[in-house]
Amino acid sequence: MTTAPAALDDFPAALPFPRRLAILGSTGSIGASTLRVVDSLPERFEVVALAAGGNLDKLEAQARRYRPRLLSVRAPEDARELARRLAGLEPRPEILHGPAGLCAAAASSGARMVVAAVVGIAALQAAYDALRAGCWLALANKEILVAGGELVMAAAQRSGAPVLPVDSEHSALHQCLRGGRRGELRRLILTASGGPFRQLPLEHFDRLTPEQALRHPTWTMGERVTLDSATLMNKGFEILEACHLFGVSERQVDVLIHPQSLVHSLVEFRDGSLLAQLGCADMALPVQYALTWPERLEVGRELRLQEWSRLDFHSPDPRRFPCLELARAAGRAGGAAGAALNAADEVALAAFRRGALPFPAIARVIEAVLGRFHAPTPRSIGDILEIDSQVRRLAEDRVAAEIKA
Repeated sequence: MTTAPAALDDFPAALPFPRRLAILGSTGSIGASTLRVVDSLPERFEVVALAAGGNLDKLEAQARRYRPRLLSVRAPEDARELARRLAGLEPRPEILHGPAGLCAAAASSGARMVVAAVVGIAALQAAYDALRAGCWLALANKEILVAGGELVMAAAQRSGAPVLPVDSEHSALHQCLRGGRRGELRRLILTASGGPFRQLPLEHFDRLTPEQALRHPTWTMGERVTLDSATLMNKGFEILEACHLFGVSERQVDVLIHPQSLVHSLVEFRDGSLLAQLGCADMALPVQYALTWPERLEVGRELRLQEWSRLDFHSPDPRRFPCLELARAAGRAGGAAGAALNAADEVALAAFRRGALPFPAIARVIEAVLGRFHAPTPRSIGDILEIDSQVRRLAEDRVAAEIKA
């Protein structure tokens, strides 16, 4: 595991304001939260690049408001349509598409800070290129470190550019680690709401629908993240992410179910002291923390503790959440296992989403694929992308076997 400094062990030179931002995934929920922060602190930021998938209406509106130098979309036909819509915009932005467009937005748009909020590993190369170019990386995407953590953190170490977590849990850990030194750390504790099924009897799991799984009790998130929350694979990913971000072993990261979603994570030090970070369930808060670090600026939100009569914590049930142990096993295995875990999970979730698999089969597919797949440790981003393709084929075969069974 690449050793990463704890939050305050090693400060880089502060990035001056106004900070030039590239936002990868600008039309998603994290992108929207990022632009809310920009709107609240207009003198602190300049948006120089926006990248999105195919939501042209929203991206067009963002382009007209923020006037970035560069725009990127997923498909070439979308790039042509966006160029037609923005033909009269001055200054006229450069409009690119595909993986090359993402990489250009991240590493050659003039950005000094890149917000990576694209779901999956589509932005892995772009995040890697941004760090190699010395850009600060605000990471809202779990899969980048799950699949490519060794390479990404090594690039950050070489360039001296920090990787700043935007996930509320890792942002909370980052904030708690400001209260101690690396040598004092005992363990990190991630909290989880438990998703929509934390109290549902196990005998009902075979009949669960995607619509039920998408009803998260606390957060409004994208579809993949919400489904991963229902299986608790999102916490498994967060364990692996925490290992890379903070240079700890899988054994030093625990998970507790905390239904109130008020305590976002905790750090335990070797004297038994616990530091917890509490906050409102609003993604703009960890986004602003990352974008303005190491400063803390006014947000305008107040957490009223007197409105909360209790805080509950309990250990996750491994029978209810088998994906959590699958992720831990991938973390212990290292090498290509993280990339394989991510790919198998995405295929299994897609099959459940279209009604081809029952909910418990998600974990069965992932376990079967991880048991069959073996590959050497990836040495490049290209290796990771090849592993991703191979595992997806294996996972599709396993889904087909589950359907026939």
